[in-house]
Amino acid sequence: MKNFKGTFTALATPFKDDKIDYKSLDRLLKQQLEGGVDGFVVNGTTAESPTLTSAEVAELYKHIRSFVGASVPLVVGTGSNSTAKTIEDSQKAEQWGADALLVVVPYYNKPPQRGLVEHFKKVASSVKIPTILYNVPGRTITSLSTESILELSKTPGVVGIKEASGKVDFDAEIAHVCGSNFVLLSGDDGTYVEFLGVGGHGVISVASHVIPKQMVQWKKWVAEGQITQARQDIQKYMKLIDLLFTEANPIPVKKALQLMGIFESATMRLPLMELTPVHTEALKTEMHNLGLL
Repeated sequence: MKNFKGTFTALATPFKDDKIDYKSLDRLLKQQLEGGVDGFVVNGTTAESPTLTSAEVAELYKHIRSFVGASVPLVVGTGSNSTAKTIEDSQKAEQWGADALLVVVPYYNKPPQRGLVEHFKKVASSVKIPTILYNVPGRTITSLSTESILELSKTPGVVGIKEASGKVDFDAEIAHVCGSNFVLLSGDDGTYVEFLGVGGHGVISVASHVIPKQMVQWKKWVAEGQITQARQDIQKYMKLIDLLFTEANPIPVKKALQLMGIFESATMRLPLMELTPVHTEALKTEMHNLGLL
């Protein structure tokens, strides 16, 4: 099993003429690897997964794997609010050669905790590769409880969680009850350093598209006992991180990547739309202030 305690970028998907723009994607992958990230999530929310076809996801995975090689961990987002569909997509990802699955809490149909536990157990038992839980109540409404996470941490195949509530006290509680072998990844860039301070092991990030080296450095500093330095440094980027979430992710980050010349276009697939001119100007100004443009 590959190491998932690191800095992972939840890759955005560039489009051109409503098709995946692989030239822009290659520029992004090159920039990310040079920035020191440890791995990638393919077909996460940031990839606009709700609007990608099954064929496009398979093609994306194949292209990214070919570009990064066998040693870079690739985690594939396979979650949905149907257990049967999640199992089907998870088994496909396993066949492609994915290193792990990222499985979101089922959204919209609001299952009870016992349903969530059973959902993840069924998915994990359907494959031989690791399953990473994804708790993001801001998008799913329903949230995994500490008790459910603890039970699932003892389930064969479930190796960790991407926790995106932004509640550091909750993160600390998970770290305490599940122990250090259970991989705890942040899904909230703004609280990342504090997350590391309470026992977190890494991140699945949006901001790492723009500041990969800094995200990697913060983890290194905390590991070396220099959390104060990491706290001071992340403050320099807090306005940028806030601006990357002024509209629904990945609207702002795709605009940032276009401003950086990495993506040719910031085009979104409906119902998402490009960042508004007002927010674009604010983002551009802050990126200039930080020397990113």
